[in-house]
Amino acid sequence: MVIEIKVYTSADEISNTLDKDISHTKSTLGEYLRRLDEIRSLAEKSKKIRELVMKLAGKKPGKDSLGEISMGNINIVLDANPFDELTAIETVVRSQQERLLILQKAREELKPFEQFNDTEGLTLHVVENNGIPERILFKMC
Repeated sequence: MVIEIKVYTSADEISNTLDKDISHTKSTLGEYLRRLDEIRSLAEKSKKIRELVMKLAGKKPGKDSLGEISMGNINIVLDANPFDELTAIETVVRSQQERLLILQKAREELKPFEQFNDTEGLTLHVVENNGIPERILFKMC
């Protein structure tokens, strides 16, 4: 989590920044969704092959990810398989979707502030949490 203060000269400037962030998040989300479709297909094929081999060997399927090591707050997956990648991409997609919804909501909530665009000498000091406006300080210069 990164909290910072950014200074804007108008509500339009804030809105434009949010619009760019929304556009970038949509683009990133689209890339991950394409990757998700690709890896999901690969994971399903891998699962079928694994189940068939295990059945032929007379063994029961085990855990999908055996080589996972934790180092502090980081998990390292050795010899990652399609299921590991699928899980990682699904996590990222959910996060991007949540960010997109929050950005869009913030953009909507800022619309009433557009009436301050013509106010000379007014700067808007915005406290942002990961690029999401949380507090706006109106300051006369």
